Amino acid sequence: MSAPFQPGFPFAAIVGQEAMKEALLLCAVDGKIGGVMIMGHRGTAKTTAVRALAELMPVLDVVDGCAFNCPPDALAGLCARCTGDDAPGCVQRRVPVIDLPLGATEDRVAGTLDLEAALLTGKKSFEPGLLASAHRGFLYIDEVNLLEDHLVDLLLDVAAAGENVVERESISVRHPARVVLVGTGNPEEGDLRPQLQDRFGLCAEIVTEAEPERRSEIVRRRMAYEDDPKGFRAQWVEATEELGARVAAAQSRVDGVVVPDGVLETASALCADLGLDGHRGELTIARAARARAALQDRDTASQDDLCSVAPAALRHRLRKDPLETRDLGHRIADALARRLEG
Repeated sequence: MSAPFQPGFPFAAIVGQEAMKEALLLCAVDGKIGGVMIMGHRGTAKTTAVRALAELMPVLDVVDGCAFNCPPDALAGLCARCTGDDAPGCVQRRVPVIDLPLGATEDRVAGTLDLEAALLTGKKSFEPGLLASAHRGFLYIDEVNLLEDHLVDLLLDVAAAGENVVERESISVRHPARVVLVGTGNPEEGDLRPQLQDRFGLCAEIVTEAEPERRSEIVRRRMAYEDDPKGFRAQWVEATEELGARVAAAQSRVDGVVVPDGVLETASALCADLGLDGHRGELTIARAARARAALQDRDTASQDDLCSVAPAALRHRLRKDPLETRDLGHRIADALARRLEG
């Protein structure tokens, strides 16, 4: 079961970091984008923003008592308990945002044999892990670039299949695990494995705010929140509800947003110009552009949407030159300019 929702610093009150906020909102609208990798300096509200996402999301309808957050109206993709003939009740829960600690074991993440139940009843039963709790929500990995290799392999398998398979101690369990991966880290502390890096749909690179006015406003809001959390949150209720309503409306309309052939052709040509392997780049661009249009209450994605989301969708997929010292975003901007001029 996911932990009870604990309100924190409001998402709407975060100063600056627009690239990070937009990437998170796009994945909140459409989880099929593939999650967000947020790399940047310490103390730049990365963790604050991720944990504030749950407050913006519409509540989920969940089968009462289900440890896997199964939807009551689904016909497929349910856990073993929810595929029976019984018709359990329905409850509502917040969209889960589950932390994956760096020191977590594979059993804690994937699930394992419930030893207590086995000793009490003499029957083998499954104890769900973090992936079960995060189903239909977000799995948050702080310091993702320091994640151990065996957990990286596990997450790659789950991200590809959309389900978690556990076979150990004479038990065999598979359950749905459609999670949106959100990883944060400091690039100075090491690189992320390319296989996992490519699984993130978007990458937001953020830096410390340089303008004194913004820096002072960040400190002012943080101190106000720490001195009086309830009072501070009350000041941001209207903005939070408005942003939450935008996300909910965008979720309901995103599948109907049209991505014109011209946008798809530009995305494909851009990825070809940059020499990207595979087709995840243009697929991510198309989905992110569609989600951006839905957030702005439009029925058709545009070239402006493509230009806005392309850096986040492609930056982490570029082949890196060891001698390159500039941010790779300039290569995307140059390729876009050439393609759109043409």
